[in-house]
This record gives sequence, structure tokens and C-alpha cells, in this order.
Amino acid sequence: QVQLVESGGGLVQAGGSLRLSCAASGSIFSINAMGWYRQAPGKQRELVAVITSDGSTNYAGSVKGRFTISRDNAKNTAYLQMNSLKPEDTAVYYCAAWIGAVSWGQGTQVTVSS
Repeated sequence: QVQLVESGGGLVQAGGSLRLSCAASGSIFSINAMGWYRQAPGKQRELVAVITSDGSTNYAGSVKGRFTISRDNAKNTAYLQMNSLKPEDTAVYYCAAWIGAVSWGQGTQVTVSS
């Protein structure tokens, strides 16, 4: 079992930046990959970015070139650097960790004003 705690959300103007953090605890040695999802009101949860244990990354097309996912294994923390934010990036962002099944964080709100 892995526990995930996100932080770093907030309100930002369009064009601004935010960095989300996801601190993992528990059975961290079993984590295969970590990632970020988001869910806007009335929409399905969608994958934003993922990083594997060997550092390989993958991004949704809508955020490629603007968002960067990284991982500090020494701190058991994953990050999502979000630049050039747009109003359509407004959502609750969830951290995820895969250990076979997926574990979820509680979510952090990101609001981008136009």
C-alpha cells in the first residue's frame, strides 16, 4: 500500500506557472511508475503525464511542451512543472502510483484564470 499526498495547487493567471508535488510513503519500493491525472467539472479523469521507474516519460498531447514530470527517488516525490497555463488546464489534479494496482492521492485544485 502506498500513500500519496499532493501539494502545490492554486489560482494562477493564464500564462503563469505552478509546480505540483506528490510525496509517497508506505511500500514505495514497489512503485513501478508515477503519474498525474486531472479531472475538470463534468469531464472524465484524464492522464496528464507519467514517469516510469527508469525515468521514461509520456505526456498527453494537450500538455506536451508545457508540462514536465520528474521524480526524485531519494525524496520519494514526483513533480509536475506546469508552464504556460491555460484556462482549460483548470481541474483537480491527482497523483497516481502503480504497484500492480493504482493508488491515488486526494487531489489538488488548479485554477487558471483568463
